[in-house]
Amino acid sequence: MTDSLPSRADFSTLLAILTRWMDQDPYGHVNNVEYYSYFDTVVNDHLIRKAGLDVVNTPVIGLVVESKCQFMKEISFPQTVHAGMRVVKLGNSSVTYEIALFRDDEDSPAAIGHFVHVYVDRKTRATVRVPDQVRDALVEFIA
Repeated sequence: MTDSLPSRADFSTLLAILTRWMDQDPYGHVNNVEYYSYFDTVVNDHLIRKAGLDVVNTPVIGLVVESKCQFMKEISFPQTVHAGMRVVKLGNSSVTYEIALFRDDEDSPAAIGHFVHVYVDRKTRATVRVPDQVRDALVEFIA
């Protein structure tokens, strides 16, 4: 992650995700595990829509090998989370994403985090090069 907190304007696109009643814990805010679900949703939505990822049949898959989340503000129901994604590193076989979650129309993030995909052969799990269609879909998101 970068040293300073990103703002909404630092992300070229945002995915709107509606919170659900069941996302909350007994303390009245969205449980921390849901934040990771939002991270996964914004990245995979992009890969499916822009890179043509076929999660059932693709011979090469991205596995999450590292993740982190820093919480700044509570998210609760009902709110709309706007998830922004950018690529902080596009390596030979891995991609490091930075994700920021914004509540409703706020400019400062409620949470920021990252996760790392390592690309592997689906059957053998041997590390492989990030597929060209994924690279092409991520180039515009490199921070």
